[in-house]
Amino acid sequence: MTELRVFGEGPSVPATRSGRTPRPRLLDLFSCAGGAAMGYHRAGFAVDGCDIADRSNYPFPYRRGDALAYLAHLIASGEIRRYAFVHASPPCQHGCALTVGTNASQGWGRTHVDLVAPTRDLLDRTGLPYVMEQPNGRAEIRKDLTLCGEMFGLGVIRHRNFELGDWTAAQPAHIPHRGRVRGYRHGRFYDGPYVAAYGNGGGKPTVPELQTAMGITWTDVREELTEAIPPAYTEHIGRAYLAATTSLGAAA
Repeated sequence: MTELRVFGEGPSVPATRSGRTPRPRLLDLFSCAGGAAMGYHRAGFAVDGCDIADRSNYPFPYRRGDALAYLAHLIASGEIRRYAFVHASPPCQHGCALTVGTNASQGWGRTHVDLVAPTRDLLDRTGLPYVMEQPNGRAEIRKDLTLCGEMFGLGVIRHRNFELGDWTAAQPAHIPHRGRVRGYRHGRFYDGPYVAAYGNGGGKPTVPELQTAMGITWTDVREELTEAIPPAYTEHIGRAYLAATTSLGAAA
């Protein structure tokens, strides 16, 4: 069904007197190069990824294959029970505001497949808490959380919406942006404190600038950087989830 390819395990887990600190295991679907995965790792999870593309830069173990087919297999076999949490970032081109606008202007139509609904269906079937992520646009997810790079002092805006399944978290206050996104608009160049983490040309950042702005150092592939979630976002989400489950356990 799928090919398991294990790459680097990421930063080491802190040890305790009884050995390594146990981490809850998280399944990262449509994992790309691991922006989301690294944030969850920093929050305290052990992470396994799954992506249909060859992701040799992914910093944790990952399985190459169709993410939804693999999730369906884990549910049917009962192997899903080895996980405590699931994150999914289904391809967003169908509903992404940037893609929708470009398609409309070029007369291309909406040819991308919408995987949000089938992803949600399988996530619900796992019985596990989950996060599903999408950019601003028309993708039909609940905006239980909306995060922005300025909330974490990053050099990108990169608004992202998160639907939380079977758990809740407080929405952080949105911090006003400090200026424009650097680049050309209608033939005029604008400077600003943020870089445009998408596309090419038009005053777009260099790869090192993207790495710095996003907080991602382990890949230098532009396509992977422009598709990634800044790790700060999922570190915030992961810490919020772990804090909530710890407090519930203490109250029980």
